[in-house]
Amino acid sequence: MRISLCNEVVREMDFAAQCKYTADLGYQGLEIAPFTLSDNPHLLEAKTRSELRRIAESEGLQITGLHWLLLAPQGLSVTSEDDAIRKKTLDVMRGLVELCADLGGKVLVHGSPKQRMVENETEREEAIRRAQELFASVAEAAEQSNVVYCIEALNKEETNFINSIGESVELVRQIGNPAFRTMLDTKAALITETDSVPTLLDRWLPSGLIAHIHVNDSNLRAPGQGEDRFSSVFSCLLRNEYKGVVGVEPFDYFPDGKAAAARAIGYIQGILESLRCS
Repeated sequence: MRISLCNEVVREMDFAAQCKYTADLGYQGLEIAPFTLSDNPHLLEAKTRSELRRIAESEGLQITGLHWLLLAPQGLSVTSEDDAIRKKTLDVMRGLVELCADLGGKVLVHGSPKQRMVENETEREEAIRRAQELFASVAEAAEQSNVVYCIEALNKEETNFINSIGESVELVRQIGNPAFRTMLDTKAALITETDSVPTLLDRWLPSGLIAHIHVNDSNLRAPGQGEDRFSSVFSCLLRNEYKGVVGVEPFDYFPDGKAAAARAIGYIQGILESLRCS
């Protein structure tokens, strides 16, 4: 299990400084939100991709993957009725798959709640069918690039499409490609699911359908900055011999991004040390 920091938390720094700070704190990886790199991140030149990877590796970090995929460029949607919008969206998704592989990443997390909204409830089935077509196509691209593309379940206040692990698992099974899986975000699960996070992990980790984890408090801050307790979550990950990445993804950077990142890794390292010594 490796702990990675989602880089938008410290995006006020340039990329080299992000990497140095993240490594100095004790993180093993950096998970990149593509919009922090460019307004058109899927079009980054090969030399830029190579340099980003070199900078991270020079600090002993792996770029573990990408998340928050469709914020840039603007105007994307996997459910839109407009063929041109969906084509552009698929082009971006495929481009981000290639970007992830070029950076050395292994996992892409498709959250992007606004870009998957079903805008017209009267034609929900058609909208979902359109989204499935795009996900099936990007799964093929992910398979070719040896990465995994994950659909993220988010709460109903953020989006009206895929709001539970059960729904995301159903989509994964419909796509039927091992390069397309799901992941668990603790904040979303704590808000939406009726079962506890450890119960969900015990149920789905053995299936191999969960390929990534994000940790954050239901108050939107980093682990250790709210009322939620994460010892049982990490105990469950260890018990299930989870070998993937845990990405730290707060949304409310308190008191600022650097401090939130530092608080989170110290809290998590303390939990892991305690669990491994018990």
